[in-house]
Amino acid sequence: MADAGLLSCTGRTAEVRWAVQCQSYLQNRHINRRPARQKLRARAAAGAGANGASPADAAHRHVVVTGMGVVSCLGHDVDTFYDNLLQGRSGITEIQGWDTEGYSTRFAGEIKEFSAAGYVTKKMERRMDSCIKYTIVAGKKALEHAGLSWETPDASLDPARCGILIGTAMGGMHTFSTAVEDLTQRGHRKMNPFCIPFAINNMGGALLAMDLGFMGPNYSISTACATGNYCITSAADHIRRGDADLMLAGGSDAAIIPSGIGGFIACKALSRRNEAPKAASRPWDKGRDGFVMGEGAGVLVLEELEHARARGAPILAEYIGGSFTCDAHHMTEPLPDGSGVGRCISMALKSAGVAPEEINYVNAHATSTPAGDLAEYRAIRTAIPGDHVRINGTKSMIGHLLGAAGAVEAIATVQAIRTGYLHPTLNMDDPEDVVDTGVIVGAQKQRLDVNVALSNSFGFGGHNSCVLFRGFRE
Repeated sequence: MADAGLLSCTGRTAEVRWAVQCQSYLQNRHINRRPARQKLRARAAAGAGANGASPADAAHRHVVVTGMGVVSCLGHDVDTFYDNLLQGRSGITEIQGWDTEGYSTRFAGEIKEFSAAGYVTKKMERRMDSCIKYTIVAGKKALEHAGLSWETPDASLDPARCGILIGTAMGGMHTFSTAVEDLTQRGHRKMNPFCIPFAINNMGGALLAMDLGFMGPNYSISTACATGNYCITSAADHIRRGDADLMLAGGSDAAIIPSGIGGFIACKALSRRNEAPKAASRPWDKGRDGFVMGEGAGVLVLEELEHARARGAPILAEYIGGSFTCDAHHMTEPLPDGSGVGRCISMALKSAGVAPEEINYVNAHATSTPAGDLAEYRAIRTAIPGDHVRINGTKSMIGHLLGAAGAVEAIATVQAIRTGYLHPTLNMDDPEDVVDTGVIVGAQKQRLDVNVALSNSFGFGGHNSCVLFRGFRE
């Protein structure tokens, strides 16, 4: 009653009605899961005293990947996505979401066809920011891939020991941009009541948790384009420490909108190769002129090994380590010598207990920027010398997914381990003189039995991150 009184004292009946509707939609956005959620809470309360692990136990808690979900311009399931990468198909095309006339960049790795049907109600699909939709769909698909039900409580899961750590660099940018337009053109009374909830970075993971009943660690990291890897490593650390048995980890972004493209144009960060969009993202090529914007989401199911074994889960790969560093140098440019990246790679190897010669595959950040590509290449070749390693660049086909990039590229890395094939790197027609083309996967896929794989992600602000995977060994 106090809440109702507080609302009514504003004298804004329409706004109160909208607020009530907003709360109702948030509580019932997919299906009525209230009975299921009550059961989950009861189970969580019953097992509350069993949380945590001793330091000795935590040292032996191995983290494995048991499921993956993806939303991308090359497909919305893991196998289709990776098959398209192996075939060297580019998803970079002219933007169709709005009239780009007058923009100096008019192409992107835009998702042309996407439906959240079956994962989000039609009403909420119309209302939700795409960043949140991508999060929810990729998260639920990852659970399906892991052999877990998201529609009803799964008996093999303790909801208090299941968490979500899915980040985003830009958040609900379309929602926020629309809210600003409404404010300036129609006034604050006409603003959508969802404009704040659907714009903030944590809401995708929060809504997913409400659907699933997951009551373990749940938050969002935002470290620009390093976000996905930060989330994966942090989620794995929760499992290793004993905070959780299962974590959904990854990233999501949907910034292919006028303000997103316009903002990066203003930064002079985007390629302007409008006459040949599919040739625009060209890592390590002398003709590269900036990155290509992408969008989508990637989510991995990370699980404690014995927990996964107990439920007979498919084990796709093992997460063995990761690291973060900061260049403390420039808002958008890396240290020219790549030393910050190199230190990050070395720290990741140390965390995993592997030697440089054990790594034979690197999925590079490789954004197709003049400074970034060479700084990363120098760092990789310094930290991992020798001819045994192979390096490729996923962004040559899907563009740069910002906060989702690390997670989607981690999925590509795990798929390389599973299939034994590395996808090509497109458009490296005239490589930089310092680049050893013998270690770069060129225009055709390559067969490789991956021993240990490294995936890199770096972000504006000097954020560096690395994650390491290998095939699971009994």
